This record gives sequence, structure tokens and C-alpha cells, in this order.
Amino acid sequence: MAYRIKEIFYSLQGEGVNSGRPAVFIRFSGCNLSCPFCDTDFSGIDGPGGGEYKSASDIVFSMRSCISPIDSDEMVRFVVITGGEPALQADTGLVRELHANGWEVAIETNGTLPIPDGLDWITVSPKAGSDLAITKGNELKILYPQRGIDPASLEQLDFDHFIIQPIDGTGRSEHLRAAIDYCLAHPRWRLGIQLHKVLGIK
Repeated sequence: MAYRIKEIFYSLQGEGVNSGRPAVFIRFSGCNLSCPFCDTDFSGIDGPGGGEYKSASDIVFSMRSCISPIDSDEMVRFVVITGGEPALQADTGLVRELHANGWEVAIETNGTLPIPDGLDWITVSPKAGSDLAITKGNELKILYPQRGIDPASLEQLDFDHFIIQPIDGTGRSEHLRAAIDYCLAHPRWRLGIQLHKVLGIK
């Protein structure tokens, strides 16, 4: 199958438990949901490293080229499959190819679609009004506050970490205060901050 990718880039993971960790990001084009607070450009294939890839091995080659200045002994081996919604395109063949080349593979998904087998790290970020197909993983990350989502109703799901992340944009200060207050009142939840925005990096 062909993969439509918005961009491939090297940066620090800005969100969740792996925040601050160097990673290569594969951002797939397209999403199955429309969220009014989405802050990511995932349309088209015109970003750095973007395009239509005919094979998983072509993707791995492009990933290597975006980190080529780094000494091979120090080369990052952590990749984040994201979007849009990566589960629309990412498949077991891609995960297998990444593993064969020594990569640890993470996915960031809205959880409404099946995801490939063999992933090393699964982050699910539920959106109000959608049904979850993925109910277990490493971290559950809720953008907060979302009308229609009560974090307490998701605590029975099988995740290792539960994260509240304030919605960016209009009302950001109020959202941050609300997220802090929620975590203080419900200590199972950890506050998540978008580190890459604080640092001014991609």
C-alpha cells in the first residue's frame, strides 16, 4: 500500500510520559474526526519529508536522512507515529520494518480505530462524542476541559498512566488552571504540558 505522509521530522517529544525524549516523528495525513480545538496541520503531503511513500522501507530511508548529521553510534532509535489519525494508514508491515531496523515504535491515536500489532508504546487521546476501540495501552491523555468527557469515567480502562493536558488556544490560561485543579483533586491524574510549545520547537 502507499502511505500518505504530511511530514517526517526530528525533534523532542513534547507531550506525555516520554516528554523531552529525542524522537523521529512520522505525521500521517488525514483524520477521521473533526475537533474544534485541534492544533495540528495534518492535511496534504507538503511538509518536510512529506509525500506518498510506496513502501515502509522508503519511509525508514527518509527517517534516516532527517537525522543523518548525528553520529551513527548515537542515533536516536525512537519513532512516534502520529497524525491526524495514524491508524487510518499505519499497518503491521510498517511496524515490522521499523523494528527490523532497530526502532522503538510509539503511536499517538484518538483510539477510535484498530491499531497495528507490535507497538512498543501506545498513547490514546479520546475525543468527545467518539467510541473507543482501543481501551488499553501505556498512557491515556485527555485534552481538558472537553464537554462530553468526564475523566473519572475512563479510569477503569487499562492504562499505565493517566494524563490531563490543558487545551491550547483561546482560554488557555483558564484551561490550565482547570487542569491543575483537576489533578490536585484527583491525584491519579498527572498534569501534561506541551513542552515543545514552551520551548518553541516543532
